[in-house]
Amino acid sequence: MNLLVTGGAGFIGSNLIRRVIGEPEVEKLVNLDCLTYAGHLENLEGIHDVHTSYVFEKVDLRDRDEVLRVVRQYDITHVMHLAAESHVDRSIAAPADFITTNINGTFHLLEACRAHWPTAKREQRSENRFLHVSTDEVYGSLGPDDPAFTESSPYAPNSPYSASKAAADMLVRSCHHTYGLPAIITNCSNNYGPRQHPEKLIPVVIQSILDRKPIPVYGDGLNVRDWLYVGDHCEALWTVLTTGNIGQTYNIGGCSELANLDLVQRICDFVDQLEPELGGHSRDLITFVPDRPGHDRRYAIDAGKTGCELGWTPMHDLNDGLRETVTWYLTHQTWVRSVSGTQTI
Repeated sequence: MNLLVTGGAGFIGSNLIRRVIGEPEVEKLVNLDCLTYAGHLENLEGIHDVHTSYVFEKVDLRDRDEVLRVVRQYDITHVMHLAAESHVDRSIAAPADFITTNINGTFHLLEACRAHWPTAKREQRSENRFLHVSTDEVYGSLGPDDPAFTESSPYAPNSPYSASKAAADMLVRSCHHTYGLPAIITNCSNNYGPRQHPEKLIPVVIQSILDRKPIPVYGDGLNVRDWLYVGDHCEALWTVLTTGNIGQTYNIGGCSELANLDLVQRICDFVDQLEPELGGHSRDLITFVPDRPGHDRRYAIDAGKTGCELGWTPMHDLNDGLRETVTWYLTHQTWVRSVSGTQTI
């Protein structure tokens, strides 16, 4: 396959490229990324030197002509579409980029694939696949006793970010049903792990502890999320791309529901264990701040369909994954300061 990964210089994208670049099926891997604040080629250090099949294209998905050029020039046969504006706080403050990138950018990519791939019996053609990577936030918010989201849960997005992703999901779905584009959608829970941008919750907590600054926690800290280790997510995405059924949606979750406050406390304890010279008592740094507008109370993913149909299950226990993640950030402070503009958060 000639595989196009969009957003490959970002958190999940770079981990995905590292996971799939050595697969024998991948004859060429093209990383399309416009290198916004969240995309950094440092995330892929060493890939180009080791793998001659790897190509980087600095292209913005909002540039329709350039997207089509890349798909045609490299004769792309498979797409893993991860590029997106993804930080909810940013979507609340400045939603326009989320509309133009997440919706218009997805449309341009779909149109490029429609133009380049054969038209006959697309839904039956194994030589082409379009995997659209989305979020559980499109389903809205759950109550404390509600069952977890399934693939048939209704969409009820509550932020400009989740609304833009929901719209992109609908575009992908419509292109499959109207034009026969061989598309698959995945909806994942909150990812964590190495190379996540320092603006996200877990890196913010780690850096606040290291800098002995207040650790900001929204509201009462009891918002619940399901946490998915990025390596497990990447394994699931490769499984879906290669063995998933065209036209289907697959939920990908970590089976690790936890309130934000409990998560922050665990991180504090790990840092105290791993960096005792800081003096411990990191929980004392926890500071509650006003909740953000429209903050969803709980997400939970039922990944039973993905497990039953494709045989995928997450391999990382939350405690083990968190310890690995904290250790990675503690030993990669140069990376943290580089991608955050020489400042910690």
